[in-house]
Amino acid sequence: MLAANERFYAAFEARDLDAMSEVWDHGERSSCTHPGWPTLHGWAAIAASWFALFQGPASMQFILTDQEAELRDDVAWVTLDENVIGAGGGGTVAALNLFVRTDGAWRMVAHHGSSIVPQH
Repeated sequence: MLAANERFYAAFEARDLDAMSEVWDHGERSSCTHPGWPTLHGWAAIAASWFALFQGPASMQFILTDQEAELRDDVAWVTLDENVIGAGGGGTVAALNLFVRTDGAWRMVAHHGSSIVPQH
């Protein structure tokens, strides 16, 4: 499951829709909440969001911190902070990634990202 989580961020950084597709479950049960976006349901809407994000001008690099993983039978989740570095600056997103094991492979069924407001 941790390898699937790593593939998710590698696909994100590479802006590789094919690699992102390999990470995700393609069913209607999948959901994705990008920071500032409404929750998307089903692989078609999620894939369209990644396509749109990857067409943007700015690439991003992730430094992942405070990762904690839990595993319960065929369900696993990772909580972490995504420290994002991009052309327009940077910021931190608190994320939850949920995976299920299907046919021996871990597939993402949910990603939820929420921007962390800097404390002054």
